Amino acid sequence: MPIATAREPIAAAAFTAEQRQYLEGFLAALAHLPFAGHTAGGRITADPHAAPNNLAAPPHEDTYFGTPLSELAKPERWKHEENPLDIWDKILAHAAADKFPDEADAFRFKFFGLFHVAPAQDSFMLRVRIPAGQLTSGQLRGLADLAEEHGGGYAHVTTRANLQLREFRPRSIGEVLTRVQDLGLTSRGAGADNVRNITATPTSGFDAGELLDVRPFAHGLHHYILNQRDLFGLPRKFNVAFDSGGAISAAAATNDLCFTAVRLGAPAMATHSDGTSESVPAGVYFRIQLGGITGHGDFARDAGWLIRPAQAVAVAAAMVRVFSEHGDRTNRKKARLKYLLEKWGMEKFLAETARQLDFRPWPLPAGSVEPRRPVTKHGWLGVHPQRQPGRSYVGVGLSAGHLSAAQMRGLASLAERHGEAELRLTVWQNILLPHVADESVPKLRAELRALGFMLESSPAAGGVISCTGSRGCRYAATDTKAHAAALATALQDRLADLPAPVNIHFTGCPHSCAQHYCGDIGLLGAKLPDGSEGYHIVIGGGMDHEEGIAREIFRSVPAAEIIPLVERILRRYRDLAGEGESFAQWTRRQETERLRKVLT
Repeated sequence: MPIATAREPIAAAAFTAEQRQYLEGFLAALAHLPFAGHTAGGRITADPHAAPNNLAAPPHEDTYFGTPLSELAKPERWKHEENPLDIWDKILAHAAADKFPDEADAFRFKFFGLFHVAPAQDSFMLRVRIPAGQLTSGQLRGLADLAEEHGGGYAHVTTRANLQLREFRPRSIGEVLTRVQDLGLTSRGAGADNVRNITATPTSGFDAGELLDVRPFAHGLHHYILNQRDLFGLPRKFNVAFDSGGAISAAAATNDLCFTAVRLGAPAMATHSDGTSESVPAGVYFRIQLGGITGHGDFARDAGWLIRPAQAVAVAAAMVRVFSEHGDRTNRKKARLKYLLEKWGMEKFLAETARQLDFRPWPLPAGSVEPRRPVTKHGWLGVHPQRQPGRSYVGVGLSAGHLSAAQMRGLASLAERHGEAELRLTVWQNILLPHVADESVPKLRAELRALGFMLESSPAAGGVISCTGSRGCRYAATDTKAHAAALATALQDRLADLPAPVNIHFTGCPHSCAQHYCGDIGLLGAKLPDGSEGYHIVIGGGMDHEEGIAREIFRSVPAAEIIPLVERILRRYRDLAGEGESFAQWTRRQETERLRKVLT
């Protein structure tokens, strides 16, 4: 019997009389099969006209930012089930009961800057947002009071130029949060999947070499984010920095998004993707870099855009929204902006951003602007002239970022007596006292030393940076702050004849909060086979004009051997480097095995 196709109906003549009779009977029987279906309310009905629901069809699954709920990472499900911004009543209830939160609410509490840091400390840490690292003496004194009355009596300056106060009991958290707000500060969005503290060059506004005072843009973005509910709850954290082009680094290229002030020395022609061109006048602009995350081995890359400074907050808002809408919410290890850029490519990300803007950034190659001036390494320590005649800023060195409450109050008083009641925190975990009259500097230096601070820039010890470490972080394998402080003390008066200053970064786990991959010497905490503390050592990283990712040279070095090993490494550098050769230059010109032999 011939086979009919979908376009060729079967002719009646194609069947015998017996076949036609069989088919007619079969179709008639189908027409009278008993019906059973389901109404819209879920009841079973025998009426075909009352049964719109096909329960045999797969059920519809809700999505969150386009991702099926079943595929979401656990923190994403927590955010979907209850928006962390809506848990103020829970915070007060936990305070009233003096009770720590469960796992889901512990994550949500981070949206208010509250971290339950057990088992390292069975208490809360509070992280305070300080945009551009700019703090008043009254605010610092108020935070000292909080630390002493409710916490452990100290604070830490972080590598995002803000402050962490530690050892709060649950009963204190409501009062602590409201008193922070009374000081004109906030901790909202300081943790978890949010835009973190907005950093900026700490000498902005008084640096003689800066191209632009970037504080207004850091503060502008800070306040925009705080007042835009949809800019919270991103796929993962998001870091933003503003670089003034001045003498001290803001470590801008380690951020997801950075705006660097640049000078366009002569008019240039920008050609847009639609083929139209326009002339860009000479002047100072922001250049944009994207995708920095040095713990994953990457610095931010130039995006190819030049914008007017006044457009920076709008561009940042658009880029954060593109990341929020399209970032990976299923795999926390691939949820940073770097991985969206790898998936899409820079061109597609910029096109999605441009769709949200009512102006067009100028596409210009990086070579069209003047290069950034080199930073002054360790320029965050000591006395330096400001652009304001007769005024200086004084860089105060802290022991691994640690400040006692008494030191906080002492700094506040000194800023009032010798400056303009203002302080600047840096990403290098120290503090600047600006606007000091030159005639007041000798007295200020003596008073700072009496408070236990380091002022002179030691080329070996002036750049020792540390994460919180195992005393205050559940992820850290080593007591980084104690080891960093011990190393800085040991090196303070040694190796003053190094050819150039070095930075030494201690981090306790692969999260790399202290950015060990971009230190001249980086130390990554590790538990050794016998359970003791040790470090893997990486060499030759750098930032800014020395930008580069360090190479691992030594593994599993016992913590007790770190001081002699680092001192030996620095002596080898001093003895073998060329004249004026930086540590990064010296190490990078040698193969890994040869360098290992030289340093052993």
